[in-house]
Amino acid sequence: MLFAVTVVNFADRGAIAITGPEFSKALGLSPVQMGYVFSAFAWSYVLAQLPGGWLLDRFGSKKIMIVGLTLWSVLAMFQGAVGFLTGGAAVAGLFLIRFLVGATEAPSFPANGRITSAWFPASERGFASAIFNSAQYFATAMFAPIMGWITHSYGWQAVFYSMGGLGLIMVVFWNKIIYSPKEHPRINAAELEYIRAGGALVDLSDHTTTGPTTAPQVDAFACVKELLSTRMLLGVYIFQFCINVLTYFFLTWFPVYLVTERHMTILKAGFVASLPAICGFVGGVLGGWVSDRLYKSGWSLSAARKTPIVVGMLLAMSVIACNYIESDTLVVALMSLAFFGKGFGALGWAVVSDTSPKQAGGLSGALFNTFGNTAGIVTPIVIGYILQSTGSFAAALVFVGLSAAVALFSMLFVVGDIHRVVLKKSLLPGVTS
Repeated sequence: MLFAVTVVNFADRGAIAITGPEFSKALGLSPVQMGYVFSAFAWSYVLAQLPGGWLLDRFGSKKIMIVGLTLWSVLAMFQGAVGFLTGGAAVAGLFLIRFLVGATEAPSFPANGRITSAWFPASERGFASAIFNSAQYFATAMFAPIMGWITHSYGWQAVFYSMGGLGLIMVVFWNKIIYSPKEHPRINAAELEYIRAGGALVDLSDHTTTGPTTAPQVDAFACVKELLSTRMLLGVYIFQFCINVLTYFFLTWFPVYLVTERHMTILKAGFVASLPAICGFVGGVLGGWVSDRLYKSGWSLSAARKTPIVVGMLLAMSVIACNYIESDTLVVALMSLAFFGKGFGALGWAVVSDTSPKQAGGLSGALFNTFGNTAGIVTPIVIGYILQSTGSFAAALVFVGLSAAVALFSMLFVVGDIHRVVLKKSLLPGVTS
């Protein structure tokens, strides 16, 4: 279920990249204006992370996600209505709606991490996290060709109407399927004890009947300060920022790169964009599986998580080589290799599930996602300015590749030993660690 909802989440986010060449032409946007429109989502997404994490810890993942999924689906439909506007009004309207979509999607990944912490023991958490995290690649692989065809056949507005409608359908399934472990109608005592013994936080209850889940257990501001002062978590947060530079390049500028730099049609670009995404999906699932296999084989948790990350980031750096190749086929192959590596090493959410303090899983996941999605603000704008000043994607690809190198450095030399954090300074009176 986390995978399915995250596919819809990223399909909504990625729709603007596939439709970008068409609506930028229709609205007369410059590369810098495009960069700001692409980044609008991430501004509010980042700003809403910590409030969203607090809401998750206070009211539970099920309720907050029902509200969020409903709102972002309706707003996705409104993006299509921007086509009825012109000039500055169209640009402002598109920016505003993308800004609101970002705010409503903010609790999504922290909710995924929180639910994974509750349902999966440590020996299965890497693969489980990889499943929902790989949805971002599957969304592009599945929907990029479909959205390219819809844009070609019915216009760019139809893409947003379709994605919003799909999200509203998913609300029904989420409400029917998602429960916390103790409240699931079909769980038995043996399963509950198995996941509890393996380190799952089964007491992270959602109390889906009425009222908040639990009384607050931490001082939110003090907790954020304590989390940021923990070197291991700070290293994980920096890692996520850097790896998301790659994510947002593929979510925003990659189809534009194919159309403008490689001179492909929008229909062809939609299909070609799915190839790296398929490789990212395969890499994402495989990386989580390898990590859990290493852990079950006796490797330490740190070694089991970091080994796929190191391999993945080294492969992701190959994106820079695209600057020296003329063949479109080889460029797509290298992009696919880089995105496979990015997926293989994208174990940040598994590490957050392994390390977040039990009283603040939502806040910790939100802080992690705040760092990660600040890249969604920086990346589109930086690339927009690079394009406007150089007229080429060459420096942009170097920027993306070097980000993978910094991610690798942070995981190896900043994070250190991976273990669950125990809060010492921010617990409220009467709450035990």
